[in-house]
Amino acid sequence: MKDPRNRADVSPGTKVLVVQKQHQPTGQLTEGVVANILTNSSFHPRGIKVRLASGIVGRVQKIIEEI
Repeated sequence: MKDPRNRADVSPGTKVLVVQKQHQPTGQLTEGVVANILTNSSFHPRGIKVRLASGIVGRVQKIIEEI
């Protein structure tokens, strides 16, 4: 099982569910494909921050499909 808090488990082209900053209180998730990884550290407790192909920025909550 891939961990969305580990940078090594998230790579461009991976289909993921992210929570956007403005949706953190509600937990509303957005599905998309990772275009860029924005977190520099190897681990982040709230999820690795990514930019999706659609341009949305958020923290990965779940990895749906690996490439």
